[in-house]
Amino acid sequence: MLRLGLTGGIGAGKSTVARELERLGAVVVDADAIAREVVATGTTGLAAVVAEFGEEVLTADGALDRAALGRVVFADPAARARLEEITHPLIAAETARRVVDLPPGAVVVHDVPLIVERGLADRYDLVAVVGADEDVRLERLVRDRGMSREDALARIGAQATDAERRAVADVWLDNSGSPEELLAQVRRLWEERLLPEARRR
Repeated sequence: MLRLGLTGGIGAGKSTVARELERLGAVVVDADAIAREVVATGTTGLAAVVAEFGEEVLTADGALDRAALGRVVFADPAARARLEEITHPLIAAETARRVVDLPPGAVVVHDVPLIVERGLADRYDLVAVVGADEDVRLERLVRDRGMSREDALARIGAQATDAERRAVADVWLDNSGSPEELLAQVRRLWEERLLPEARRR
């Protein structure tokens, strides 16, 4: 099994790469999706979050109010650390469950936005970073996601720099051009590197 860590800054095109790798035959494990699942209504994860932060982080129907929780944890590093102590083991356990029975030769893509920021690169056999110039990413966020220019710049500024990403990247996928150019890079990566390396493991 080959474990590929896939990351990239907001607006760089990581989701496009993940979809193409899945189409080609990879098993994609989406860390953000799992993070939502482990605190879904009725889970032990949600019960633990409520025990730690109170019922103020719930909506009227008993679901997690992400905005309310975000206001608590992003203003207080200690609170964020307590949340991560609850959720990270649950995310790790669910990730392990999804990959434990995969056959030899499988390519597992771990779609993780904060590989660089959290120092997770050494958990993977290879790290692929989707990169795009900041002005390109800014335009996409404003045009495609409806963000204000200020909000988009703040989100870009809160993440790792391209230099920090390049320092951990085994593969750099440049998405400053057309979607077709990006997909061609992904297909070359799949055929020339990922499949051969997975077969050797």
